[in-house]
Amino acid sequence: MADLKTLYRNLRIKYKLLVLISAVIATFGILIVVVQQYAFEVYDREIYEQSSAALNQTAAAIENELRKVQQQSYRMAIDEVIQEQLRKIKDAGSDYDRYLASYQIRERIVLLGGLDNHVRSVQLIDAHGGEYSVGKAPVSYTAGRIRLLERETSLTQGGNTWIEPDEEDGALAAARLIRSYEQLSLESLGVLAIRIDMHRLTADVAGASLPAKAALLIYGKERMIFGPAGFEGEERLLRAYAAAASNGYDIIELGGRRYFLTQLPSAYTEWTYVTLIPYDDIFHRLADVKNWTLLAYLLLFLLTVFFAFRFARGITGPIEKLSAKMKRVQMGNFAYEDDEDQRDMPMDETGQLHRNFRIMLQRIDELVREGYARQLAVKESEFKALQAQINPHFLYNTLETINWSAKMARQPHISSMVESLGFLLRSSISLKEPLIPLSQELGIVLHYINIQRIRFEERLDFRLDVPDVLMPVLIPKLSLQPLVENAVNYALEKMTDTCVIAITAEEKDGLIELTVSDNGPGMDESILMRLKSGEVKPKGSGVGLRNIDERIRLLFGEGYGLDIASRRGEGTRVRLRLPIREGGGNQHVPRAAGR
Repeated sequence: MADLKTLYRNLRIKYKLLVLISAVIATFGILIVVVQQYAFEVYDREIYEQSSAALNQTAAAIENELRKVQQQSYRMAIDEVIQEQLRKIKDAGSDYDRYLASYQIRERIVLLGGLDNHVRSVQLIDAHGGEYSVGKAPVSYTAGRIRLLERETSLTQGGNTWIEPDEEDGALAAARLIRSYEQLSLESLGVLAIRIDMHRLTADVAGASLPAKAALLIYGKERMIFGPAGFEGEERLLRAYAAAASNGYDIIELGGRRYFLTQLPSAYTEWTYVTLIPYDDIFHRLADVKNWTLLAYLLLFLLTVFFAFRFARGITGPIEKLSAKMKRVQMGNFAYEDDEDQRDMPMDETGQLHRNFRIMLQRIDELVREGYARQLAVKESEFKALQAQINPHFLYNTLETINWSAKMARQPHISSMVESLGFLLRSSISLKEPLIPLSQELGIVLHYINIQRIRFEERLDFRLDVPDVLMPVLIPKLSLQPLVENAVNYALEKMTDTCVIAITAEEKDGLIELTVSDNGPGMDESILMRLKSGEVKPKGSGVGLRNIDERIRLLFGEGYGLDIASRRGEGTRVRLRLPIREGGGNQHVPRAAGR
């Protein structure tokens, strides 16, 4: 077993597919033989199940119509007009009164369905034995038939009674005793019988349910209630066959022909439903099915072999081509060579292998070029870094010279502005860490405010309300100064009155909330949305609100960030929500003056 497994694993894919196809075809052949043998064994049962289902559906449809007839007879028996006229007849009025009563009874029966398709006629016998007939095929009952109706209906005391066909009347009848419900006297007023046209009824409700060439028979307690022509003389034999079919079905022989008999006892009445299907016709169709099955198997075999070889060639061909390309790469040739049929390569796994291999070689070539270009860029950046080291020192020295010149010239405003400018430049260049203590960030803000206070004088009122305990908290570098600068550009510059710019901080739910607010003219909702999205570029340093918000989210997560609230004429408020993280650095900054 292990040797066969190893041999199979070492076979080439095309041979593995041939082995697999041969095994599948052999399995199909064996399966077809087994299925055919099993089909002959269970075919009788399948026929019974189908016939039983059809018979059950037919019986249910017939009995549903019989229930309708039964309900119809009940409506006639309790009809107020019919009962009133029957009481008049029973009270022995004049002949004219009886004539009028009989006329109204017939008219009422017609209105209540006496001319329905499945009704032959409605027979009504009054308390004096008078008979009234309405319908498509009315009859006149003999005295013996009337006595039979009275005797059978008296047993059910007003309930429905099925009168089976006999020699006098070949129609099934739904009969019941009509009893007066006036003052609940329940006295007998007459007998009602609705004669049913079973041929029309079965043709209407059972024609589509039963198999072709199937004959339906219905047996009552004593006689055949319904049956097609040709089986009249076999009534007793068929009843015996139906009673002997303990499994619900049997194969019988009548008149030299075999029939498949299915019987079903009624759950509604004491009747038995029987179907007869010619058995020879069934086997004729079975032989046709067997021949068509063998033909279909042969066609399936040929198609399977044909498509299997195409399938094997479609899989192994691209793999062999890819293997040849890999051997070229193994020899050091990284140039990818397209095949003539490369554009027709399928999108299955083999096609994906070819595409991924081509992309891999292209990526290798790109990485080689990027590596060379990166080395050149590193050399160039090193050279520019040397140049950049000269410019800040030159600028610091220049500002220091201006500062001393301003002090010697007794110009304190110029000296203060130069010192603040130098501090701002040194902070923006020297601080390399992305997070700095809140105290350092406020120091940058105060130097910026110092410059703007000299510029705007009394028009700027800066206020700072930050508890000392929050000074060590780490915040992103240059996160407050751009917000103050925006307040100056969008609020202070557009006002003629004093502009109040305030920075507040508080600890809330384990977070620190920093707020920069002003009492400027505010912004419309459209401008505010464009400012949040980055469409409006801020003035001054160019650090946008969206940039600050994205930096906070990258550093701390999506639960933190920046919120803006502004309305026209009500100022603007920008709030930063940050986690509390403490670091080193100076924890105290000088408080800003009121103005």
